[in-house]
Amino acid sequence: MRIGYARVSTPEQSCTLQRDALEQSGCVKVFAEVASGAKAARPALTAALEYVRACIWGASKHHCAT
Repeated sequence: MRIGYARVSTPEQSCTLQRDALEQSGCVKVFAEVASGAKAARPALTAALEYVRACIWGASKHHCAT
């Protein structure tokens, strides 16, 4: 299972190219967000890590693709 994370720094930018590349590489789920490099909080990254942890530890196998 591949999980992707895409981030751009400003609302004027788009995650579309990153998302497309991640999906073409086999990512079954992609988390994306707009967050500057200086911003400490990254909710989509946190969600991606929690998703992977749940899949690894079996807490939510029903929503984890293989």
